[in-house]
Amino acid sequence: MILFSRNLLLLFHHFLSKKFLDFKPIGCGFRRLSWLFLFGIFLFVNGAFSQNQGGDIAEILESVEKLHGNELVVVDPGSLEIDRQVLESGIHSIIREALDSTAFPGCQILLAKDGKIFYEQSFGYHTYDHQVEVKNSDLYDLASITKTTAATLALMKLYENGDFDPDLLMGTYFPNLARSNKKKLIMREVLAHQGRLKSWIPYWSESKRKNGKYKARTVSSDSSANYPFKLSESGLYMHKNFIERKLYKIIKRSKLLKKKEYVYSGLSFYLYPDLIQRITGKPFDEFLQEEFYQPLGAKTMGFNAGKYFPLERIVPTEVDTFFRMQTLQGVVHDEGAAMMKGISGNAGLFSNARDLAKVYQMLLNGGVYEGRQYLKASTIKEFTKCQYPEDGNRRGMGFDKPLLVYDEAKSSVAKQASPQSFGHSGYTGTLVWADPANGLLFIFLSNRVHPTRNNRKIYTLNVRPRIHNLVYDLLEQAQVNSQE
Repeated sequence: MILFSRNLLLLFHHFLSKKFLDFKPIGCGFRRLSWLFLFGIFLFVNGAFSQNQGGDIAEILESVEKLHGNELVVVDPGSLEIDRQVLESGIHSIIREALDSTAFPGCQILLAKDGKIFYEQSFGYHTYDHQVEVKNSDLYDLASITKTTAATLALMKLYENGDFDPDLLMGTYFPNLARSNKKKLIMREVLAHQGRLKSWIPYWSESKRKNGKYKARTVSSDSSANYPFKLSESGLYMHKNFIERKLYKIIKRSKLLKKKEYVYSGLSFYLYPDLIQRITGKPFDEFLQEEFYQPLGAKTMGFNAGKYFPLERIVPTEVDTFFRMQTLQGVVHDEGAAMMKGISGNAGLFSNARDLAKVYQMLLNGGVYEGRQYLKASTIKEFTKCQYPEDGNRRGMGFDKPLLVYDEAKSSVAKQASPQSFGHSGYTGTLVWADPANGLLFIFLSNRVHPTRNNRKIYTLNVRPRIHNLVYDLLEQAQVNSQE
């Protein structure tokens, strides 16, 4: 009976997860209650509530609750003993100062604890002309959050499948580097940003001659069979073999830093899409959609957002005055990622805050979301732990971590963020941070680079860490209140 009950449990879960019964997990607990109700009917009909089976039934019901207790739900802050008025007035004050100071035109903020969204709000406008207000459903360019939410996520899956070992050499996974100065670099060190790789390479300017004209077989002002990939509305087209014959070659020939120490580098993240495709047989973006984004219900998450969503839903980034000569909207801000056709492991992902939250709630849940196991908890711990603290390097594999010694002027997160916490920031003005120590998830999306990347007020005003600190203070007070 109990074995049959367990099988039925899995069958019911399959039907519900496939949305044959259209209960909504966001905003209410009706889906979980309905699941339990249906399962309870089965147990009653089959006489499974007999006294001698009580222990087994309790065990099964506990399994059911764990299975469905890990999706995001919306709650009032008061249900978590959080002072709603202090939370809202505090965030509003910080954002009002930022908007008045033109730190960014607008933003999205999402806060969740233990899978419970207790704050989700958008502020301001898409641009400073105040024509389009930011909505919670709008998409932002996530910039380097792509490193953790795309490239690292895919590598974690390959690691579990036995297809990737971070302690092997770079030359093992990249045949084109097997005869280069990078062949003996250890992948773990590369992912933790102490592999001696250069910080970055301006691929677009490396493709130019001294007279300002583009080199042969790189970029052209005319579209043709040899230059089919459109880079800008201003009339720039990329050669069909640029990625393989130019971009990869530029990375291969780049010099290594003399000293092995922490230097943030995005170079290897341009190479991971090819690695993922060679191992899985699927294009990088398709692999991510099939393995993570689609089953998570992260419908706005993906590359080249302008191909799939109306531009009025996509918040613009910079007014590019040196390369693509246009306002960047629906296309990736990062120039290198643009020359990867918008799909790279370094930058290129778009999303709204809610869909980004689904990915990081899954990580906080130990790899589980809505009953589906995406990653093992041990894998998440391995990648998010600090890899080389003895070298003064705070980083995980791919993931950022809190500073080893807190510095208010340098940190993007709260002083109270635990050593177990992890996340990443993005050049466009974005941040996601998850703290397993208390279940807190913080997401901040903005377009601080609009109209220019030279605007650094988001840093000088400490916008994101001030909000983060406020929330930690309120959670601490909530804990005190609950004990009184």
